Amino acid sequence: MALTNDHPGERAAENPVKLIAVRETPLSVDEVFRAVGDAAAGGIALFVGTVRNHDGGADVDALGYSCHPSAEAEMRRIAEKVVADHPVRALAAVHRVGDLRVGDLAVVVAVACPHRAEAFDACRKLIDDLKHEAPIWKHQKFSDGTEEWVGAC
Repeated sequence: MALTNDHPGERAAENPVKLIAVRETPLSVDEVFRAVGDAAAGGIALFVGTVRNHDGGADVDALGYSCHPSAEAEMRRIAEKVVADHPVRALAAVHRVGDLRVGDLAVVVAVACPHRAEAFDACRKLIDDLKHEAPIWKHQKFSDGTEEWVGAC
């Protein structure tokens, strides 16, 4: 039997954006992972962004995220761009707002595709574009008492 790539599972799903949200409550990796489950997906790439204890050579004690009211709509627009360029079976992205501590989850994204390389590529594109384009801002509080606002998440 000759193998071909014309199986429907090799293509993007009809409506692959399964979960887009901005939340004030703790994020769940399990929720995002479950959202992208798809029997035709041979690869699921998941990225979890956490609050680290340093930035730019300074110790970070805490930070807060805030967003524009259009943040979810912009996240959906970004997700749709990723879907247009990759054979995505399922996609999910959730971002936290409010006050977070070191170790807290700030963002969780996942992409399911027919193959692992496609999943990695689409997931990286999703998180990179969210970071640069979504109207979500980070307010860092450093151990020395200084503070810094960072443009987009």
